Amino acid sequence: MTKKIGLIAGNGRFPLLFAEEARKSGVQVIAVAHVGETDPGIEAIADQVTWIRVGQLGRIIRAFRSAGVTDAVMAGGIKKMRIFDARPDLRSLKILARIRERKDDVILRAFAEELEREQIMIRDSTLYLSALLADRGEMTRALSRSEREDIRWGWRLAKEIGRLDIGQCVVVKEGVVLAVEAIDGTDATIRRGGALTSGGAVIIKVLKPQQDTRFDLPAVGPATIEVMREVKASVLAVEANRTLLIDRPDLLHRAKEANIALVGWSDGEKD
Repeated sequence: MTKKIGLIAGNGRFPLLFAEEARKSGVQVIAVAHVGETDPGIEAIADQVTWIRVGQLGRIIRAFRSAGVTDAVMAGGIKKMRIFDARPDLRSLKILARIRERKDDVILRAFAEELEREQIMIRDSTLYLSALLADRGEMTRALSRSEREDIRWGWRLAKEIGRLDIGQCVVVKEGVVLAVEAIDGTDATIRRGGALTSGGAVIIKVLKPQQDTRFDLPAVGPATIEVMREVKASVLAVEANRTLLIDRPDLLHRAKEANIALVGWSDGEKD
């Protein structure tokens, strides 16, 4: 019998890549996609797709149970601004009433626990995708001394805003903070920060210290490089082995073409 995996699909390329790699591994993909968020291209890849509104947990459970799904992943985020358009069902409202903090990680963990009570286990989002994780070190060009110092300094800031559940990304240059990610997301943060300098901004994107790697793993792709090119940013530092490089060959090609240093960094980096 063909093995099945449930896919709770958010936005971006991540859900499509996951579905493609799972299918290559001979796994049947049963997807639940979000209206206004998930790329409709998921229809051509997944074996079965159920479309829902943000917050309809009951429908997710029913779709998976009717398909015999016992393992699932969450791939791709939901725009934070979409929270205000959410239509939570009774099951979601009961969960939200139980939790004190409305932080992303707390909410997602509570939803995962509810799914697991229904015998649907949430697995790590990198399942089948280990080849897409960022390597440690310089992947496109060598860093200058000042760029390395900006990463080292900005890394601590990015981890702190992550700890506070504000965002995953900061933009810095020469020891000055140009932008901090908030509800608007990474691309908007890069544009805001880049607009405050004539070029050379350093972008740092990290995993939040308390983050559960089953969901919302940091991801960058060719679109990230294009936004950086717009504002003439020079460096993209991501967390090694904990960041997904979406469409990796194209991403690396565009970064090299734009002379952008893409580097996989780790806590306590010294050299």
